[in-house]
Amino acid sequence: MTPLQVKVNTPSGEVVLETGKLASQANGAVTVQMKGTVVLVTACMSREPQDADFFPLTVDYQEKTYAAGKIPGGFFKREGKPKEIEILSARVVDRSIRPLFPSELRNSVQIVCVVLSSDAENDPDVLAINGASAALTISDIPFQEPIGAVRVGRDSQGFIINPTYAQREVSPLDIIVTANKEKILMIEAKADQEKEETILEAIKFAHNYIKDLITAQQELRKKVGKEKVVPQLSKIEPSILGNIKEKITPFLEELYKKETKEERLQLRKELLEKLKEKEELKDIEESLLKQGLDKLEKEFVRKKILTERIRPDKRKPAELRPIWCEVGVLPRTHGSAIFTRGQTQSLAVTTLGTTSDEQMIEALEGQTFKHFMLHYSFPPFSVGEVSPLRAPSRREIGHGALAEKALEAVIPKKDKFPYTIRVVSEILESNGSSSMASVCAATLSLMDAGVPIQEPVAGIALGLIKEGDQHLILVDIAGIEDHSGDMDFKIAGTRKGITAIQLDLKISGIDYSLIQEALSKALEVRLQILEKMVKTLPKPRPTISEYAPKIKTLKINPEKIGELIGPGGRTIRKIINQAGVSVDIDDEKGEVTISAETPEALEKGMKMVEEVTQDLEVGRVYTAKVTRITSFGAFCEIKPGKIGLLHISEISPNFVKNVSDYLKEGDIIKVKILQIDQQGKITLSKKQADEENR
Repeated sequence: MTPLQVKVNTPSGEVVLETGKLASQANGAVTVQMKGTVVLVTACMSREPQDADFFPLTVDYQEKTYAAGKIPGGFFKREGKPKEIEILSARVVDRSIRPLFPSELRNSVQIVCVVLSSDAENDPDVLAINGASAALTISDIPFQEPIGAVRVGRDSQGFIINPTYAQREVSPLDIIVTANKEKILMIEAKADQEKEETILEAIKFAHNYIKDLITAQQELRKKVGKEKVVPQLSKIEPSILGNIKEKITPFLEELYKKETKEERLQLRKELLEKLKEKEELKDIEESLLKQGLDKLEKEFVRKKILTERIRPDKRKPAELRPIWCEVGVLPRTHGSAIFTRGQTQSLAVTTLGTTSDEQMIEALEGQTFKHFMLHYSFPPFSVGEVSPLRAPSRREIGHGALAEKALEAVIPKKDKFPYTIRVVSEILESNGSSSMASVCAATLSLMDAGVPIQEPVAGIALGLIKEGDQHLILVDIAGIEDHSGDMDFKIAGTRKGITAIQLDLKISGIDYSLIQEALSKALEVRLQILEKMVKTLPKPRPTISEYAPKIKTLKINPEKIGELIGPGGRTIRKIINQAGVSVDIDDEKGEVTISAETPEALEKGMKMVEEVTQDLEVGRVYTAKVTRITSFGAFCEIKPGKIGLLHISEISPNFVKNVSDYLKEGDIIKVKILQIDQQGKITLSKKQADEENR
């Protein structure tokens, strides 16, 4: 096939979609290019359906180091397991396209996004979303309609489409929006306490440019699109479904009355066993019975909520589950807190470290360091299950990244609080919105650790039941509502504004009015949660834990760094060993960070660093070490690398015949600097120093 291109002009540059040149054996393959960044996206579907009770979609995103002209570090010199940024980018692509497949599709679909070239200016993740949609659109894989995605930033002039890495660094808003021509499908946002109105404006601004990207994909489809296959869908026969419904409707009423997730799980298990015993259902596969039961239960739950306004736990649509908080729960950690909302509970633990504890991130755009990290852990016991403990899952990495985004805006700058900060959220119970519980628990834990955050942050998840023109937004969704509903809209923020958003849908889009309604409800309940949190701990503790390292940062002349390190590192090692401190030096900024276990050691280390790095002053008295005796005087080391001459006439007010009668090598004496000439030669006086010390 002859390569075919379509182009879309955006304010930040031309986006080029091309097909027909690469990976022609895939069901669909497209390259997406913006300036020097190129992403290849392929879509493949298995020929036969899988034996599964869910749609088996997999999205893989790979950043090849050759894309930036680099060779991988480490021993093996090749790309290994996915990095965190690759997992997060894959999740953004997955969440954008998943609602647009038939829910009963059981053929495996795999999307592979490979970054082939990176100009270190334009992020490939948004290009990958557009590439995935384009590859699926031109393929024979059943996919509802093309979608588009853009990133929006903001500067003093207004919103920016697809900002560069440098522009994002200073932008108070970083939002990815995915949409079809009519409605919004996915949102991923980080913000610096932005107002709800600003977020909605940014979404509308993004949508204008998304429509052009969709038009380009439709043009591509017209020219090279394949006829869509009609796969075997995993649908249960209406007659069988009706038969099951007749048998279980009374039980669904009973199921709905159960207050806890555990009770519902047990009753559902019993119900399935009873269905299997029915004569007319004996020939039906268990997987189809489960599917039928799940479908009918969802319909029942949705009807109860939407038409009768009755939630499973009897709450009103805008009502929060009971909340309780506690801080300082662990005796030897630097900060700890528990946040419990209904049957969802997070234990957050804060640890303060030094500069050497920062996380180094090697990405295509270059190497960076993180001084704030939030890690999310979801052990199986949190949902009453048994499974092996393994490396963090994609879900854990995604939830941790979302909670981290939510708090980044309020974390103090390193020059104000020179600590590396790590928060771990241990999910001890889970029944809906554990990532937002992590935000709340982490906030309290940071305040308990004495981290001077700008504002407390709280998070909430909203759900949606939508049938035709009817809809109902649910606040603080529990697991059964998330499972049966159409939306998971997570919103975190402070009293002042929003700090993070994550919108996932199971339907093919929502309109602006619904987004506005959700943002408004989220603000209302966020303020309620914050009120409960500040009652537990009103503000950060005035001091850090006695178990945390003591840290101070000194600014020095960068030209003095060589003196501080000393020949072969002798000077810095001497300070570290004698004071019992750790010392980190930033060559570019001229910053020296000193950390110690006790305030006394910290003060000693700071004093030693200051003595080495401060300029010598004429007329000032210093402590010096006699290094060499001569017939005409003694040479004394005032500080490492700085030697002055103490002439025999300046040793004592009395006549001195032999220097050795008064001094010997190794003596520690007080001397006054009399002169520093243009060549840097230093003249000293012991007798004048002695006079001043009397």
